[in-house]
Amino acid sequence: MSLQTRNPATGDVLDTYPEQTPAEVHGVLDQAVAAQRRWQDLGFAERARGMRAVAEALEARADTFARLMALEMGKPLAQGASEARKSASACRYYAEHAEAFLADQPVAIDSGSAAISHAPLGVILGVMPWNFPLWQVLRFAAPTLMAGNTVLIKHAPNVTGTALALAQLFDDVGLGGGVYSALVIDLAPTATVIADPRVAAVSLTGSVRAGRAVAAQAGQVLKKCVLELGGSDAYVVLDDADIAHAATTCVHFRLTNAGQSCIAAKRWIVTRAARPAFEAAVRAQLAAQVVGDPFDSTTTVGPMAREDLRAQLHDQVQASMAAGARCVLGGVLPAGNGSYYPVTLLTDPPPGCPAYADELFGPVATLIEVPDAEAALQVANDTVYGLGGAVFSADVKAAEAFARQMHCGAVGINRAVASDPRLPFGGVRDSGYGRELSRHGLMEFVNVRAILRA
Repeated sequence: MSLQTRNPATGDVLDTYPEQTPAEVHGVLDQAVAAQRRWQDLGFAERARGMRAVAEALEARADTFARLMALEMGKPLAQGASEARKSASACRYYAEHAEAFLADQPVAIDSGSAAISHAPLGVILGVMPWNFPLWQVLRFAAPTLMAGNTVLIKHAPNVTGTALALAQLFDDVGLGGGVYSALVIDLAPTATVIADPRVAAVSLTGSVRAGRAVAAQAGQVLKKCVLELGGSDAYVVLDDADIAHAATTCVHFRLTNAGQSCIAAKRWIVTRAARPAFEAAVRAQLAAQVVGDPFDSTTTVGPMAREDLRAQLHDQVQASMAAGARCVLGGVLPAGNGSYYPVTLLTDPPPGCPAYADELFGPVATLIEVPDAEAALQVANDTVYGLGGAVFSADVKAAEAFARQMHCGAVGINRAVASDPRLPFGGVRDSGYGRELSRHGLMEFVNVRAILRA
């Protein structure tokens, strides 16, 4: 069996990679177990030195990784280079803070003394997606490694070249040999790896379907898992919002990575009074986007990562229109090669259609008009997802009160939500459970242990 990568801008095959055999996977697991014992004994200072070396290498190779991502999943070059640099920032953050975050915490008890300590769990499996093939990996791997665990990465098949280049980077800075390892396998062998007693826990970023499968597999063998799944983030624009700022923010954070982001500004919920000015502003900005070759510096929206993803998105657009949503921009499949999809705006989708509350993973925005703030909150929360959201209003105090009623893991007030090493990231409901990033992400894969002394 083999994995194949394709250029989504042309449809051409880029490369074919043989899958690792069960014996080879067995060897990778053995190596990770042996490396973990050495790695945890190094201590924080040496582990931090390794993380800083990874950060420096990521920055030095940012353009190389940008080209790889442009080839394999269509990310425009500038966005790819930015992703590499952001990933470096996560490595540096945990290199600096992990020791303090995991330091023993003394606790006063009735007799004797006690402390809370934190120990690594062992070998942790990361099942990672294609849309941010560096950032998604490093935001999981950096804290997990700094805690003294070793990491196995099972990456999405369509970015295998990027996955192997990242594994090579770790090896080049001295963190190969089982500290960080890439598994070149497809879905079926992944369940076997999750069940393997040498794997202590698993983190997955991906679809709801994948999350349910991994959660079930981990549950069968009583292993912890962290799930960061999809989202249908609501960006709410109230009567008194700064329309120009809200429109620019909504468009930018809907179209980053061709809209293929779990935490994109997917649903624009706009009060009736704000709608005319907001709709005019966003239509102008959406129409000005340049859909094209990710290697062209003028491109703002590249192709979608795969043809099947484009077909699924178009089906959702067509189903929404059939249910009554109006397509005021885009919505027509272009002729020619490549997985390109036009920047699209759907308005007034009725409840129950895909554009109303589902996740549309591509360059399609949805505008939903509501009479007032109360109705906006109801629509914002009328989804199975709960990852991120935002609210725009001149009354910051009222906006924060509104934000605290939104059912999601992060909310922006007059700004977008973005992942940041200093802040916890994750969702509720069908957006998953557990947290990445910040101290909370570091604590997911440690044994929180009580030490009691006489």
